[in-house]
Amino acid sequence: MYLLDWMTSDTEGVQGQNLASICSTPFPGRVSRACLGIAIWAAKICVVPHGRCPHGLKLPPLVTIALAHYQFEAIHPFLDGNGRVGRLLITLFLIDCQILPTPLLCLSAFFEASRRDYYDGLRAISERGAWNDWLEYFLLGVARMSEDALNRATRINGLLAEWQRKVSGESNNNPLRVVELLGANPFITVKGAADKLAIAFTTAQRAIERLERARIVKRVGDAKRDRVYCATALMDILEEPARLKPADNK
Repeated sequence: MYLLDWMTSDTEGVQGQNLASICSTPFPGRVSRACLGIAIWAAKICVVPHGRCPHGLKLPPLVTIALAHYQFEAIHPFLDGNGRVGRLLITLFLIDCQILPTPLLCLSAFFEASRRDYYDGLRAISERGAWNDWLEYFLLGVARMSEDALNRATRINGLLAEWQRKVSGESNNNPLRVVELLGANPFITVKGAADKLAIAFTTAQRAIERLERARIVKRVGDAKRDRVYCATALMDILEEPARLKPADNK
């Protein structure tokens, strides 16, 4: 049932914590050792996709982090925030394994939307070692959230291309270059654009004003200096609820 030998003994329920009724947690004095044990186990067992793991090739990264996520939640090392940290570890692990170049995949929305299934899956491992069911659920979440991220990225790229066409006929390409910056961050300031593009402050200001006239960005806040502008259409895409159904079931 457990990944680590210590989980078979010296455990206790933690009163008042979300997973207390689902997992057995180690005594406080063994928590640090338990967390270290997960890290060592993951490093030894995981396949490194772009190079040979010095500890041997055994499990794919997605399977490794699915198992390790349960184990972290079973340890439950903090009084609060274990779920958030556990979900963050998934993303950080996949970046470290070079599966993700940046934090593009977040399973929080999937876990929250299927909260009952999430906790039932954790409980089933503790009660009867139902690892296969957990893996199916976890990998389904990866698939759904990957589809969602791809959908957002496609729409963002389309929007950026539309804006680039809109300002491509300008006498200089600075508005076009500012549009490219918006792809990395929908919020921008004149000083920030000037620094990143290595252009004069006034040149950056004219470029952003051109985007403002084209309704690509708009000013946010009432600051007289260091004004912040936002590409609100990009923010709308980033902030909309996750699509958790397959593309053919819209």
